[in-house]
Amino acid sequence: MKHYSICYSMKNQSNLPALLAALCLLLGACATPSPPVIPGKSIKPEIALPTPPVATLKAAGWHDLPDWSRDDMQPAWHAFLKSCTVLKNRPLWADICIPAATMQDPDNTEIKNFFESYLLPYQVINADGGNEGLITGYYEPLLKGSRKPSERYRYPVFATPDDLLVIDLGTVYPELKTMRLRGRLQGKKIVPYYSRAEIDDNPALLRGRELAWTGDVVELFFLQIQGSGRIQLENGEMMRVGYAEQNGHPYKSIGKILVERGDMPLEKASMQGIKTWGKENPDKLNRLLQQNASFVFFRELPAGLAGPPGSLGVPLTAERSLAVDPRAIPQGAPVFLATTWPDSDRPLHRLMVAQDTGGAIKGGVRADFFWGFGPKAENQAGKMKQRGKMWVLLPQGYVPGYTAPE
Repeated sequence: MKHYSICYSMKNQSNLPALLAALCLLLGACATPSPPVIPGKSIKPEIALPTPPVATLKAAGWHDLPDWSRDDMQPAWHAFLKSCTVLKNRPLWADICIPAATMQDPDNTEIKNFFESYLLPYQVINADGGNEGLITGYYEPLLKGSRKPSERYRYPVFATPDDLLVIDLGTVYPELKTMRLRGRLQGKKIVPYYSRAEIDDNPALLRGRELAWTGDVVELFFLQIQGSGRIQLENGEMMRVGYAEQNGHPYKSIGKILVERGDMPLEKASMQGIKTWGKENPDKLNRLLQQNASFVFFRELPAGLAGPPGSLGVPLTAERSLAVDPRAIPQGAPVFLATTWPDSDRPLHRLMVAQDTGGAIKGGVRADFFWGFGPKAENQAGKMKQRGKMWVLLPQGYVPGYTAPE
């Protein structure tokens, strides 16, 4: 969903060939992880190189997790079992996922005892030594649209263009596995791929790659930010789309731009606030959106999915899936979150599962809370900007360090 460059990190890696830094300078943009195992996401897909460390993990006790014994663990348990469809093939996790799959309808006490028997809690500590961070929210939006353009539906949802060049760095440098550079060929040169402004100003660049058309440019913009969503077609059909690729340009927050320009107070810089500003300033809207040069391409997802796929490749679970920085927390791991409800001081303490990533989700104590689908989810996600603490539950036998285990 939200993206940023790794060029600074690459240029400061003395052990990497100069070619790599030259590629980064040439493209002027980003390296990103591979897309999900199954179509989609939600995505938020982009991360930087794993140095310097973004977090440390501090051994903790179960008593350190607020309300650990009071949480209804059933939803998180089912979300964790989804993670296990991937984790069961990885060292350390196999010895946990195999017995988990044999448990028949465990109650809260049995689930709690299972986690306490097989896992150990570690508090996530930021690189600066702090143990608090920002917790935001995201959701699966619903848009109105059509498979054909019309006066009403004139904003295209694009599939991945044929000329988007994706360079998998891990095939040459194992330490850069999952990292990718994006660009396009111009003669014999690799140049940055088209920015949002270039695509908006010249739709012919992607002609023939339209999946669908929608009627609201702001809703389409937030579909890209969320990374997946549903489109209600004119014939009543429900079309589901998910993240496929990205143009390689870094994500830039338009809410932050509005605040810095003095067009919006910080307390109103929510998704709802931005939508309201767009309706009140239609003549300024397109240029504002184009300040975020990042552009997301989609694929149509199969019908009947239980939820939008996250970067782990499993369907997300409403109010139990979490997007995290995988440099700090391994994908698929249970995470205990201690934060507050949106726009409230009321505690929100519950077991979550790290099943997604995001370009704007960087650092140790930094997460995006998946609220699900529908108006309630949209409302909660749009206003969530809370402080929080996090504990990751890891297999016994894992030795804490800067790098989280896969």
